[in-house]
Amino acid sequence: MSAPISEALSGRDGERVELILRGVTVLDPEAGIDGQHDVVIRDGLIAELTGPGDAEGGSAEVVEAEGLHAFPAFFDPHVHLRTPGREDEEDIQTGTRAAAAGGYCGILAMANTEPPVSTAADVGSLRERAEREASVPVGFLATVTREMKGTELTEMAELRDAGAIGFSDDGLPVNSARVLRRALQYQRLCGGVIALHEEDPELSADGVMHEGPASALLGMAGIPSVSESTMIARDAALAGYEDARIHVQHLSARESVEAVRAAKSGGVRVSCEVTPHHLTLTDDAVRGLDARFKMNPPLRSEDDRTALIDALRDGTIDCIATDHAPHSADEKEVPFEAAAMGVTGLETAFSVLHTELVLPGTIDLGLLVSKLGAGAELFDLTRPTLAPGGEANVVLCDLGAVWTVGEDGYESRSSNSCFAGRELQGRVLMTVAAGQVAYRLRSFSMGVAV
Repeated sequence: MSAPISEALSGRDGERVELILRGVTVLDPEAGIDGQHDVVIRDGLIAELTGPGDAEGGSAEVVEAEGLHAFPAFFDPHVHLRTPGREDEEDIQTGTRAAAAGGYCGILAMANTEPPVSTAADVGSLRERAEREASVPVGFLATVTREMKGTELTEMAELRDAGAIGFSDDGLPVNSARVLRRALQYQRLCGGVIALHEEDPELSADGVMHEGPASALLGMAGIPSVSESTMIARDAALAGYEDARIHVQHLSARESVEAVRAAKSGGVRVSCEVTPHHLTLTDDAVRGLDARFKMNPPLRSEDDRTALIDALRDGTIDCIATDHAPHSADEKEVPFEAAAMGVTGLETAFSVLHTELVLPGTIDLGLLVSKLGAGAELFDLTRPTLAPGGEANVVLCDLGAVWTVGEDGYESRSSNSCFAGRELQGRVLMTVAAGQVAYRLRSFSMGVAV
């Protein structure tokens, strides 16, 4: 049974707004809503959808939204907040501001911090901080193994009791099949999804980019796609054997899509995600050796990218997640081989995918909106909806707005975006999360963007 995002996750408890989005075009594919309405927000809920211009204003703030679009706000199950330990790169306050600016009403934070989130006290401390600092609700995953060393399981039941949403050693794979099998057995008892970074270190070794013609041309050590797909096949087999649930993170390769598809067709309870950068970029972007294009898993071939898009359309891939991974300039402004892996993504995800996939007709807008919110359900949370009676999680967008990434700075503390300087079409103007205005574009006021 799913739980409302604001109840299951942790965030600031602020004032619930009374708000009317007047004459906005509403699209909620899961609820079957597609048309022009007044959206009335009251007491933290979607109070009603009326005909355009029919809602009575009263004391509510009225946003003249004709020509704009309202969607269920997005949910990201894969974010790195770098807290504790690397607050110079990101923290709960800046990371959730970035999320709100990207249209997200909730996020899940990974556990590969310094030190890793491996104890009930760690989870409790983070939840307390989020209740003071978070602009949107945050859920925290705990590590599968103690300190991510891959040998000894954490106290999974205690971590769940402390509020951990799930478990992940993201950043590293769970190398030992024996250890993962034990984790899946415990998961059946205590609940919580196990999210897996799928990589065989014996195959990826010291690779720094996708293994292919580009890596050969540059003389760089490559990471073969089978380093990901073979681990997916192994872990899906274990999950099937134990009748457990796994979530595969940041799918990047055709072989990986095929492994997930085969597992699902065999009845394995496996879900998976894909990032905006893997859907829109290839390893050709790495030819300039700009470390903003260095991430793990790496950008792969055009054939892989096409396979990911097809899998998004046919339902093999369940959701879109950013894998938002902030890094300091010192970690990125170094030779490519030495640079840290990872890119930011919360503030650009919708706009990038709208520009690169929706506008050319590769996918439709409804599919994009659906996949950006689907991550909530995978972790037993209620999917954001604009149906009356649902929690008020709304993103207001101008699909015609053209803007340049980074031109006005970032809400994130880090600026390692692989889309920096790119001109995009479609922009988030306002985000309402749990009935609170979590973000409003500085130039947007009462329905006028200047």
